[in-house]
Amino acid sequence: MEKIIQITAGRGPAECTWVVAQVLKKMLDEAQQSGLEATVLQRQAGTENGTVETATIGLKGSGVPDFTASWIGSIQWIGQSQFRKMHKRKNWFIRVFEIERGTAFEMNETDIRYQAMRSSGAGGQHVNKVSSAVRATHLPTGISAVAMDSRSQHQNKKLATERLKQKLESENLRQLQGQVGKEWENQLNVQRGNPVRTFTGTDFKKAKTEKNHKAIRKKMKQNLQSNEYN
Repeated sequence: MEKIIQITAGRGPAECTWVVAQVLKKMLDEAQQSGLEATVLQRQAGTENGTVETATIGLKGSGVPDFTASWIGSIQWIGQSQFRKMHKRKNWFIRVFEIERGTAFEMNETDIRYQAMRSSGAGGQHVNKVSSAVRATHLPTGISAVAMDSRSQHQNKKLATERLKQKLESENLRQLQGQVGKEWENQLNVQRGNPVRTFTGTDFKKAKTEKNHKAIRKKMKQNLQSNEYN
């Protein structure tokens, strides 16, 4: 399972970009602890040292759906501004959302057409008589790559395939960057309220929102005993 998520401060002030940087660290640490593969695909620094305006992360692993579900939404930080000591505001919001992947091109052997070509350039009579160069074309996209480095057609085929793979990866990255930019435009206004996670203080500790089930069970037991005596 693979997903791409983005952390953004939107139009928020420097304090929000500081929160993005902290959330990015927390998310990467938590992904590692969960056994997921996390890769920072894009990171845009904020105006202040150590801050991040937006970051895009690629996640891989069987636990990705549950992991992303626990992060997607508004993130709240409660704390004093790191940059404006006299500022009264103590509630800062950023947002985490999923980026829908576009069409990712995969390279399957059945989708590649190979064409033998005559090599050109220096090399003596051999290059004029033997079709040792190879053009590899990815049929679904029309992207192609040529190799004529070796006198061996087999070796050139291998090189052309590797270069084609690199071109497809570059095209996938280009499309992803375009999608990230589109999503960024759509998410400039970060929503506040109903945070999925809340952190506090300069140490950025997660606020405890879990109910104390032990205390609840104890209270229910006391009520039952009281009812038995009544």
